[in-house]
Amino acid sequence: MTGKADFTEEEWKLVLEGPPSAGLIVAAAQRGGTFREAFALSKAYVDARKEHGESELLDEIASAKPEIDRHRLGSPPELKDNGLQIIRDAVALVEAKGTPAEVEEYKRFVVTLAHKVAAAHSEHGTDVSPAEQAAIDEISATLGT
Repeated sequence: MTGKADFTEEEWKLVLEGPPSAGLIVAAAQRGGTFREAFALSKAYVDARKEHGESELLDEIASAKPEIDRHRLGSPPELKDNGLQIIRDAVALVEAKGTPAEVEEYKRFVVTLAHKVAAAHSEHGTDVSPAEQAAIDEISATLGT
């Protein structure tokens, strides 16, 4: 099983930044609901903790406070591109050090988190706006899911 000890400090920081990057990409896709979306991001981690024991890697990721270096994402126009690059780089690290099952679990966590953030705030009577769905689709395409 792969865990935090298998990564350098810098690599682990990047692995931890992947999921919240997806949440920020989705939150930035549509104005409004920022508080609810931030709460949904945190709740995704709480929900993942409930599945404790399925994967050492996800257990350690979910036990960490979701943080991201906002400066790495850049300005709002750069947020999506830089966030997708962080996700790509994080997945590449998990692929290099984890099992195929762990890679799939990591990708699933990232996409699930993105969906929860999108559904946190209704947009014109729908749970997920077209802009949020487009962001989720880009994240999924980046992950190859």
